[in-house]
Amino acid sequence: MKITFFSAKPYDQQFFLKANQQYGFEINFLEAHLNSKTAVLAKDYDVACVFVNDAVTAEVLQVLVQQGVQLLALRCAGFNNVDLKAAAALGIKVVRVPAYSPYSVAEHTLALILTLNRKTHRAYNRVKEGNFSLNGLMGFDLHGKTVGLIGLGKIGQITAHILKGFGCHVLGYDIAEPAETQSIGLEFTSLDNLYQRSDIISLHCPLTPATHHLINAESIAKMKKGVMLINTSRGGLIDTQAVIDALKHEHISYLGLDVYEEESDLFFEDLSNKVIQDDVFMRLLSFNNVLITGHQAFLTSNALQNIADITLENILAFKNNNPLANEVTCF
Repeated sequence: MKITFFSAKPYDQQFFLKANQQYGFEINFLEAHLNSKTAVLAKDYDVACVFVNDAVTAEVLQVLVQQGVQLLALRCAGFNNVDLKAAAALGIKVVRVPAYSPYSVAEHTLALILTLNRKTHRAYNRVKEGNFSLNGLMGFDLHGKTVGLIGLGKIGQITAHILKGFGCHVLGYDIAEPAETQSIGLEFTSLDNLYQRSDIISLHCPLTPATHHLINAESIAKMKKGVMLINTSRGGLIDTQAVIDALKHEHISYLGLDVYEEESDLFFEDLSNKVIQDDVFMRLLSFNNVLITGHQAFLTSNALQNIADITLENILAFKNNNPLANEVTCF
């Protein structure tokens, strides 16, 4: 099998080349994002391997088919960037990595919460400049706070376990109550109740038409004044302008983001020598109570090893005409 990787970074090459030693696939790494202009680069490859910000539209899929691509292998869990109906119509199979390391994302969620609360990022910069003043660095005890988790898949459940260890009261909402709810010790509740009672709200649900802009002006109005909002899932869950308005009016007092709705033109690239043209993103950066990381929650050695192993195993199953355990189908 011949595989071409789009949006490939040095860490992708490191882990996939190592994992591929037992498979022997022919691999080609491309730094370019997959889009309508770059899809022709997949010519004569059997598999196109893509990541979260590759635009796999109907037009792109049509070009991939023309180049000979038979399988689209997502090296991520989310598939909101893929036109599944078009893929099915064109006969392209789609596989993904449903769970690579839920601990990596859950732990990054806590890193955002703790950093925003105790302002360690600001304290670090102060100390480097010889400024040891504590003014403006006051936080609060996480112990005893109520944290609402929207989405109770593996990541949400592990986040709940960690928060319980901090002594938090954890509320949870999902479209269906998982069996693990009682053993974790979280309180399953309605979305409105979660909004009203939570001191901290963290998003762990997929981006679907039903969850697009789940956090908007109406839902924010139901939240406590001074709430902390965390998103390590998908940027489109949040109406960014509504959140900016809530920050300006101090309804939201802390915002931690590892994802952003328009991140495809920003994240995973070094733009330090360029003028960023996204005015909404730059407005977010202007708030001293906003902490943004560039979609790095997944970035642990454990997760990257699992991503490589599962992705190549998906491709091997396709090559051998075996059942595709991680196939994504249109529903």
